[in-house]
Amino acid sequence: MSDSTAAPTRRIPATAREHRSDIWLAAGLFVAAVLSTALGAAAGVFGEDTPGMEWGLVYAAALTAPLAVRRRYPEIAAILVALAFFVAGSFRLPELYVGNIALFIAMYTVGAWVDDRRRATIVRVVIIVGMFAWLLVTMFQAATAPADEVGFSRSGAFSPFVAFMLMQLLVNVAFFGGAYYMGDRAYAAALQRAALQHRTAELEHEREVTAAQAVALDRVRIARELHDVVAHHVSAMGVQAGAARAVLERDPDATREALLGVEASARSALDELHQLLETLRTPAGETPDASTVRLADIEQLVEHARENRLPTTYTVVGDPIEVPPVVQVNMYRVAQEALTNARRHGGPDATADVRLRYEPDAVELEVANTGRSSAPVRAGLGIVGMRERAAVSGGTIEVGPRSRGGYLVRLRVPVEQSAPAETAGVSA
Repeated sequence: MSDSTAAPTRRIPATAREHRSDIWLAAGLFVAAVLSTALGAAAGVFGEDTPGMEWGLVYAAALTAPLAVRRRYPEIAAILVALAFFVAGSFRLPELYVGNIALFIAMYTVGAWVDDRRRATIVRVVIIVGMFAWLLVTMFQAATAPADEVGFSRSGAFSPFVAFMLMQLLVNVAFFGGAYYMGDRAYAAALQRAALQHRTAELEHEREVTAAQAVALDRVRIARELHDVVAHHVSAMGVQAGAARAVLERDPDATREALLGVEASARSALDELHQLLETLRTPAGETPDASTVRLADIEQLVEHARENRLPTTYTVVGDPIEVPPVVQVNMYRVAQEALTNARRHGGPDATADVRLRYEPDAVELEVANTGRSSAPVRAGLGIVGMRERAAVSGGTIEVGPRSRGGYLVRLRVPVEQSAPAETAGVSA
């Protein structure tokens, strides 16, 4: 799996706000530890033989200061808090609650924030083993101490002393087990959030790429449509204008006819441009019928070619079948571009033949012309556009000179088999 798609193996680092909250947590627990120590001394939790209040302040600072950097250095903070807790218990500092809270937070932080899971496990296991070893030592000392020093009766198989020792053991199991489990769960949840953010960023990037690709495809499509519409009519206008210039002085009637042809071509170009712009402004799936050309309109292309001094025959072979609208548009434009190229490059004596062949599972368009067959070294925009239309339609196209002279364009597009449409005639 590549790095771009692999799930994150490290949690998201702590933010500046989270680091500030750790400082406030440490400060709050420091105040609580001082108060707890003072109240414990006043209540005589461990009797009269306890260290002075100055040691309570030192203990409170040693216990809570590491928590200010608990997310920066989780292992070090946990070890320091555990040592402070151990020293306080060993020297009978009269503080019973804040130390437990601080130790729980430190243990939890190691599980929740250390990315090296092996190191996190080792640190926590070492602290737990050390604490339970200490607990067992203190339990052994209590069990071997004189009865009047313990304060609990030892009489009976399940004496109050045994019950108290078991309660101590179970409380510590729950305490350290809870810190361990909750830390691991927090780390797993953090990884899930990191994976979600990673996937969200990927999706956003993919959305941007897709949007850019869509814009590029739209630009290509618009350029292709404009080229096909403008090149066809402008080419015809050029032929008609040249004919008008050739007979301008000796045949005014022919000149007038040629200029009328130029005017008609200009009007047709404007109409098709208007239809194209209307199509581009219409939401997808709501293209107006007036702006969509059909295979049946190829016959008009042939008539236009004839009117512009390119003798052209047109033949429909087979029974027409249902063809998707986008395929019909693309085949029409290919026929349009092929006839335009024949008129522009075939020479004054060129002729063209257009064949539209329907098969049960495909439709084929063939445009062949006589005349010059020399092709440019680099394919022009028209040929590129024809190949793009073939690819969009899911078909194949042959474009190139014929061995016997002239040029051939053959586009074949598979279509789903459907019932024959209304039979079309054959024209020549």
